[in-house]
Amino acid sequence: MRESSVTAAPPRLAPLYLAGFTTAFGAHGIAAALGAETEDIGWTLLAFGFTLALYDLAEVLLKPLFGALSDRIGVRPVITGGLLGFAAFSVLGALVPGTVGLIVARFGQGAAASAFSPASSAAVARLTDDSSRGRYFGRYGSWKSLGYALGPLLGAVLVVWGGMPALFWALAVLGVAAAAWVALAVPAVPVLPRKRVTLVDLGRELTAPGFLVPTLVLAATTGALAVAVGFLPLLGTKVGLDTLGSMALVTVLAVVASAIQPLIGAWHDRGRLSVRTGAIGGLALIAVGIAVAALWPHPIGLLLTAVFVGAGVGAAT
Repeated sequence: MRESSVTAAPPRLAPLYLAGFTTAFGAHGIAAALGAETEDIGWTLLAFGFTLALYDLAEVLLKPLFGALSDRIGVRPVITGGLLGFAAFSVLGALVPGTVGLIVARFGQGAAASAFSPASSAAVARLTDDSSRGRYFGRYGSWKSLGYALGPLLGAVLVVWGGMPALFWALAVLGVAAAAWVALAVPAVPVLPRKRVTLVDLGRELTAPGFLVPTLVLAATTGALAVAVGFLPLLGTKVGLDTLGSMALVTVLAVVASAIQPLIGAWHDRGRLSVRTGAIGGLALIAVGIAVAALWPHPIGLLLTAVFVGAGVGAAT
């Protein structure tokens, strides 16, 4: 099928939007639930922090591998396989109780997300033309933002209703549904010819200021976001919030970040805000938010932390 015909049929991109929603829902929903339920699970802070890090660690380690695989076999098989893997590890998390089951399931979900999440965004880029790509990327980003915002709330409802297994089962069903929809509705994307790159070229690209500085900013922002998503619900339960209230803090963070990002982008496009100023300001807001949580462990203080961290993430990224 020609690319132009694909571009003329926006519904064919809808399964990719669902894939983006799935990875965001899984990332924030599970992390927030683990934070809210840590005492009931019986974990120490070290065990909790280690489990939070597993998801992102799996993504960091395996994204290059799955990126190379996409270059060889195309993005659609990688998206479908990643979603099915995500569903399989979600089933494992639902069926295997205890710390080991949660750790393995969380690492497996991160590994699967490292396959289908970047491949989904790459497919959106390949299946659209220059005149419509920005619009469809905006829709893809909106669905991911919706997953980040609704994940903690939907997760809280499921956890209150049926415990952690209910949340894992919901993610398993979502993963299977998204995989089937992608396989049936998303057109095959031809594999692009690969450009030969030497180790010297790679080293030069990795150490270039234009790559290194934004990457460090993104790494710091991502790390702070991962900590906030898990530890805000944990701190919320310690100051008297219930499961729904503590996990709703993450929804506030996600909504603020989603609202700030387009505003910062518009200011940058109009020349009112430089990349450096946005990055420094965003990191400063994140630092202020963390300080508020440390100095004022109160529901209002945690709400302010969610707002500051969300605004910082939106500005820096």
